[in-house]
Amino acid sequence: MADEFDSVLTEVGPRLRELRRRAGLTLAALSDTTGIPLSTLSRLESGRRKPTLELLLPLAKAHQVPLDELVNAPPSGDPRVHLRPISYHGMTAVPLTNKPGGLQVQKLIMSPTDRSSIPDPRTHEGYHWIYVLNGRLRLILGDNDLTLGPGEVAEFDTHLPHWFGTADPQPVEFLSIMGPQGERFHLRARYRPQ
Repeated sequence: MADEFDSVLTEVGPRLRELRRRAGLTLAALSDTTGIPLSTLSRLESGRRKPTLELLLPLAKAHQVPLDELVNAPPSGDPRVHLRPISYHGMTAVPLTNKPGGLQVQKLIMSPTDRSSIPDPRTHEGYHWIYVLNGRLRLILGDNDLTLGPGEVAEFDTHLPHWFGTADPQPVEFLSIMGPQGERFHLRARYRPQ
């Protein structure tokens, strides 16, 4: 690991010299712009001085390049998020968040055989937001029996009895955001006890 960083630092000097020459700057002009002494700039470019953050930040600004580009930093790791699908209640869910107690965001895929065709509305704490991506979703919300198509959204207080399933013999894919009690989006339906 130390060899890798030494290699990165060794290449900084020639890169600084090339950037300065391409910009048509002298060491004196760069010194005036950055406030870094001319002798320090000369030692940086020749590799006789190791670059520090205090020196590299004003140089990156003067050359108008990101610091990572200035030092040609090695990649910091794999930026991909590895999502693991979960099957529950007859659905496949791909969690898009992993924060206990906060908003729970999932992409859900439901086939026609995944849920009972007999609605069984339930209630619980929280707020729910649903956005249909593909297919048609049947949503029972209180006394309303709704069918949502691609691009349609439903948002409701989960104290209101609700149930959802496929609206026809095709699978349905949708995004689900479930918020704990007190966290809302733009509430459109409220439960009013009678």
